[in-house]
Amino acid sequence: MSAETGTPAPGPAPHPEPLRFFGTSWVNHDDGYTARRIAVAAGSLVTAAASCLVLRLAYQGLQIAAIGSFVTLLTTAMFAICSAMAFRHTWEGFTRRQDPDRQASLRGLLTIGFVGSLLAYFFRSLTEAPGEKLYRAEYEEARRRHEKRATRRTGNPSKKRRRA
Repeated sequence: MSAETGTPAPGPAPHPEPLRFFGTSWVNHDDGYTARRIAVAAGSLVTAAASCLVLRLAYQGLQIAAIGSFVTLLTTAMFAICSAMAFRHTWEGFTRRQDPDRQASLRGLLTIGFVGSLLAYFFRSLTEAPGEKLYRAEYEEARRRHEKRATRRTGNPSKKRRRA
């Protein structure tokens, strides 16, 4: 209870949730935010390119093994479809929270489609820190609720002047 107003004291002010690779620099775009965005974009693109090279070597290994065109086609289709699904899932994760149960059930698919996730990180980091929009909306909502609780009422309502 606040001694002067008799109203409940509000809780501590909300703190921003840190983003991977960015910490809390996304709040005010300070502390090397732009450099981090450039590094995340470059890193995810380089990693995606290296991953594609590894997949190309695996594809050549399948051709050398001469296991047949059907298996090669299935493997190629599997990586393409899983990458597309991982891209979409990762992209949606930047704008809304994912269900943990669904996330666990898709873990294998997301692992196979890692190139799609890397590309989603690259494209999102061209405009903002990946996940910044979601975290900013949640942080501003928490600050708004905190301000509303902190300034809800002042003074003793029984001592309020009544209009005649």
